Amino acid sequence: MKIKVCGLKDGENIKAISALRPDYMGFIFYGPSPRFVGDLPAEVLDNIPPYIEKAAVFVNEKAETINTLVHKYNFDIIQLHGGESAEFCALFKDKVTVFKAFGIDGAFDFEQLMDYADSVDFFLFDAKTEIYGGSGNTFDWTILDKYKLNVPFFLSGGIGPDNLEDVKNINHPQFYGIDLNSKFETAPGIKNIEQLEQAFETIKQTLYK
Repeated sequence: MKIKVCGLKDGENIKAISALRPDYMGFIFYGPSPRFVGDLPAEVLDNIPPYIEKAAVFVNEKAETINTLVHKYNFDIIQLHGGESAEFCALFKDKVTVFKAFGIDGAFDFEQLMDYADSVDFFLFDAKTEIYGGSGNTFDWTILDKYKLNVPFFLSGGIGPDNLEDVKNINHPQFYGIDLNSKFETAPGIKNIEQLEQAFETIKQTLYK
């Protein structure tokens, strides 16, 4: 079970989280988000250890802008959180690892993901809301039983100290990782290090396979 901490924007906070050794760290390049990284100096990300993969999160961004930022910050992953097509995802498939996020609710049709199966490396399943990510909302995880493709996925959306252990009830062969964000914050984009330490320990004790 892999751990991804997303929505980071403060240099000292990023350094402290790096010391916890998550598998992935995510940075949001979407202006309306309260976790937008802004003009984060490239050296902040350069100092992240190489065993932690760095993900850039975009929402309906232009391909040229994505390529520029991937090069500037040396990102390993792009996470596409908007209405990007499978064809758009495929543009980056051989350059970086591609995550495609989808908002999930009771009416979600998993059949639509078939078009993306050859264009992405991972799916990320988040709670469907009016905003793009970071809502703190969760969804009915039993819906994941309807997912039948072989593309591994990350679980996102409202995962926090109060429900983290419930994640162990998800028994799906493609369940690959957990995305931790707004439920572990003292302010938007600023993570609570003590809570994350406890979460990492819980995940390692109860969820690692």
